[in-house]
Amino acid sequence: MARPEPQHTPVTGLIRWPLRLTRLGMVAEAITRAFWPLWSVVFVALALLMLGLQDEVATEWVWAGGAVLALGGVAALVFGVRRMRWPSEGAALLRLDQTLKGNPIQASLDRQAVGAGDAASLAVWRAHQARMRARLAEARAVEPDLRVSRADPFALRYVAVLFLSVALLFGSFGRVQSVTNMGIGNGTAMQGPAWEGWMQPPAYTRLPSVYLNDITDPEIQAPEGSMITLRMYGEVGSLTVEETVSGRTLTDEEAQDTAQDFEVATSGRVALDGPGGREWQVAMIPDAGPAVRRDGDIEVSYEGEAQIPFTAEDDHGVVMGRARIVLDLAEVDRRYGRAIEPEAREQIEVPLPMPVAGDRTSFTEPLVANFSLHPWANLPVRLELEVEDARGQTALSEPEAITLPGRRFFDPVAAALIEERQALLWNRENAGYTAQILRAILNRPEDLFRKQVQAEQLKQILNRIEAQAMIGMTDTAQEEITQALWDLAIELEEGDLEDARQRMQRAQERLEEAMKNGASDQEIAELMQELREATRDYMRQLAQQQAREGNQGQQQQMDPSQMMEMTQDDIQRMMDRIQELMEEGRMAEAQEAMRQLQEMLENMQMTQGQGQGQSPGEQAMEGLSETLRDQQELSDEAFRELNQGQQGQQGQQGQQQGQQGQQGQGQPGEQQGQGQGQQQGENGQGGQQSLEEGLAERQRALRDELNRQRSNLPGQGSEAGEEAGRALERAEGAMDGAERALREGELGEAIDQQSQAMEALREGLRSLGEAMAEQQNQRSGEQGFAEGGDPQEQQDPLGRNSGTTGRVGTDEGLLQGEDVYRRAEELLGELRKRSGETERPQVERDYLERLLDRF
Repeated sequence: MARPEPQHTPVTGLIRWPLRLTRLGMVAEAITRAFWPLWSVVFVALALLMLGLQDEVATEWVWAGGAVLALGGVAALVFGVRRMRWPSEGAALLRLDQTLKGNPIQASLDRQAVGAGDAASLAVWRAHQARMRARLAEARAVEPDLRVSRADPFALRYVAVLFLSVALLFGSFGRVQSVTNMGIGNGTAMQGPAWEGWMQPPAYTRLPSVYLNDITDPEIQAPEGSMITLRMYGEVGSLTVEETVSGRTLTDEEAQDTAQDFEVATSGRVALDGPGGREWQVAMIPDAGPAVRRDGDIEVSYEGEAQIPFTAEDDHGVVMGRARIVLDLAEVDRRYGRAIEPEAREQIEVPLPMPVAGDRTSFTEPLVANFSLHPWANLPVRLELEVEDARGQTALSEPEAITLPGRRFFDPVAAALIEERQALLWNRENAGYTAQILRAILNRPEDLFRKQVQAEQLKQILNRIEAQAMIGMTDTAQEEITQALWDLAIELEEGDLEDARQRMQRAQERLEEAMKNGASDQEIAELMQELREATRDYMRQLAQQQAREGNQGQQQQMDPSQMMEMTQDDIQRMMDRIQELMEEGRMAEAQEAMRQLQEMLENMQMTQGQGQGQSPGEQAMEGLSETLRDQQELSDEAFRELNQGQQGQQGQQGQQQGQQGQQGQGQPGEQQGQGQGQQQGENGQGGQQSLEEGLAERQRALRDELNRQRSNLPGQGSEAGEEAGRALERAEGAMDGAERALREGELGEAIDQQSQAMEALREGLRSLGEAMAEQQNQRSGEQGFAEGGDPQEQQDPLGRNSGTTGRVGTDEGLLQGEDVYRRAEELLGELRKRSGETERPQVERDYLERLLDRF
């Protein structure tokens, strides 16, 4: 077929615009490929002129460079003219036709060569051309190919574009005209003096630099602290500087200096006197100082964590701040342990939190800190806030008299221990007074302490205080004794109760005591939350006991008139009602409702939907979970005994050192003092041994219980069941090792063995769950409808439909209703709390951290 020519254009009217645009693109291609060297040379020459290179080198170099660029430009122009080929319409038709299926343009322009006289052949030819013309409606303009990478393999055109971009950013078109002032004489440049100037605002303002040569407005604004730089070129003295913005006084010689740098400190005038000089009136924008103030109520959590809100402002942003707290001695109650002068202590300095992201010109943040361990906790203090901006300006808030937030103790014995701890921290000379108070507390310890070990711990602390009072308490001893008092008070306040009923009653007592003492709303809310958790724990254990003993047998032994049936939802509604009464300030009604709740709980029978019909696998899972919890509690007690034993050894060493210091004085009381010290050491050692024996007996009981559970473990035929058995066997071996270590007094080794036992128990629980899933999968096809039950309505131990797939659990949520988010927040809070308890084994804390990372 012949190449389509413009004269054969009966169909070009159908593709007029696609054809024109395609040809225009081909023209752009030809110009780009022919003249890219020319515009590259032009870009380089323009960039050099905008950057002012002609002002920095000798005139000869400027002319030489200009000649080279001119020759390059001429060569590039000749190259482009020779390469330039104007595209024809036929070439545009051919390119457009190649983008269409079947080349319809060529087909429309072709003529029938054979069979033109045959009517049938002619009809076929016309039908073919009609189909090709219809396809022309799909024609679209062809995009031009502007790539010249084959002609420019080293990408020199991009280097030229880079030069021009740099010149646009850092150069000026005003510098191009300076090349017209150049001339050629006897080898020297014939030009007058020149100058350049910049104004650089402070970095914290985030404002750009200003090139003063481009500023023609006689009035400019400059932030306070801006740096003005002036550089003069040419004959010295031809240009002089006059300025009144820096506050300095210039001599005639300094005014003629070719390099001037000064800071804007006030509004004034800046002038360059001489040929080509200029003058500006500078209006300084002052940098206002920051401001800070306390804003909002101080909130204190039950654990003593305080949130002190504050508001800070600055025109350019606050960079740092700190809070200073000093004791308000005039407002302190100076009775009892604070009757004497306090020991000198440094003021408390806490850095103020700054927003990590966002604007710092005005923000409100809470200062979060826990001052419970500080000697000034819950005492009158004066709070002062200070902030600083980037310029170094500072601002102070008005000193405010507050009570330093700290943890409050509602247990009477714990509160007494904290009071004596503060007396020792107030002044160590109170050691004798503190010892008298503690000895009075230990007069009848069985009425005050729930455990004998707590009384023994207080005795050890008392002995050490009395020993230190005789020889003079050191800073280390003061710190260790007060920390021991704090730990014992926390144990008394928090409690370490083995019985859930005692924990629930304890929570009720603390809540009632808090209401009587006028605790804050936040403290009451947290104590109410603790009561909810203790009640849930009590109900869970009661449900397990009923499942083991059987509800029917229990009902026969109980008086039906005194027996009550309640669900957890009923108790939850009662607690919600109690909390509403407390929030409304109706404390008397709230206390009466709490007494009614206590009576109901004492006479309560749990009604549960799953406790009566648990499978052996479910019972085994619950038993192993209970064993794991008991092992955790036992490990926690062993850890506390290890810490207390180390503190007792340090106290005994202090007594021995004090006695050795008194040897050689020949006093009659020497032997008596030695005898008392030896007797106390023997008593402490004997008490420690008895505690370790008790822990060993409890460990043996747990091991025997695990042995019984392992012998009755379901699912032994499956692989997962065998893995569960092996894991429990490892747990039993670790428990045996922990028991031996406890009997030998190796508490550290015992704790390691107990950690291994807990990890093995967790593996056993996981494997047992998999075995139960396999069994249920096998039974799903065997029992199903044969027993008249719908497999889709079978439920797992968590109350979810197991479905017909055989897997345990479905996509149903464990929590439904409005309580979902509150419960989820409680669970996450409990996970964070336990992960931060350093006394827990490292294995358990790592597991908790993995859970927190997931959620």
